[in-house]
Amino acid sequence: MNKKSKVIAIAAPTATGKSKLAIELAHKYDGEVVSADSRLVYKGFEIAVAKPTLEEREGVPHHVIDVVEPEVNYTVANFYDDATKSISDILSRGKLPIIAGGTGLYFRILLEGFDLPRVEPNPELREELSALELADLVEILRKLDEKTLENMVTPEKRKVIRAIEVCKGLGQPMSEVAGQKEVPYDVEWIGINMPREEIYDRVNKRVDVMLENGLIDETKALLAKHGRIPNFVKTIGYQEILQYLDGEIDLERAVELIKQHSRNYAKRQLTWFRRNKALGID
Repeated sequence: MNKKSKVIAIAAPTATGKSKLAIELAHKYDGEVVSADSRLVYKGFEIAVAKPTLEEREGVPHHVIDVVEPEVNYTVANFYDDATKSISDILSRGKLPIIAGGTGLYFRILLEGFDLPRVEPNPELREELSALELADLVEILRKLDEKTLENMVTPEKRKVIRAIEVCKGLGQPMSEVAGQKEVPYDVEWIGINMPREEIYDRVNKRVDVMLENGLIDETKALLAKHGRIPNFVKTIGYQEILQYLDGEIDLERAVELIKQHSRNYAKRQLTWFRRNKALGID
């Protein structure tokens, strides 16, 4: 039997220092970092998504970052393909792959043996479903695939729409097709845990730094370049600053909302990662 190649996986909520830890381990063990974050794949998304700068990367190669333009619907299947290719490349050069990020589904499909059926995006269906309220979408998914709905940590509009899209594309419940497969790596899991109050405090401070680093100017530049495309206007940090630029709220309220939405996101991440007992996140 062939021995599985070793990889390290660092999965943790936002603002807990996982990027810094990944870089430290890369220096120590001659590794390279593979990002497992659904927003770092987009070119031009920098400050709002806390993408590590070239200086912060300290010369450590990073993969699955700046992969596509924000107009692209980058799916979990795209991530699986890109991450698998990057890991193979890193291993072929005798380096240690360190997968680090906060997108739970990315870890599940790449390192937890979850086999997700591949269904191409359906723009017409997405446009039709996007006009509906979340409650209506939940009821549609309940009728199509109640098990998948029950497995969602927190039903979000984007995720529910994708689940409906997959079910309709397959012509059957996604839960009946999705299965388990063998993970081809020897995974050493690392979870970062700290009191929730400390995570929230770190989130709040990070948002303040984002404003100091030019979040407003970055939002203006992205708006001018890409317009109000979904991946832009639905990203925490940009969506609230856009409200400020539109005159709907003042800057103080926009910052307050970014912090609130970021804390809520961290809470959802914690709930997701608790499912993976190997991470040791209570």
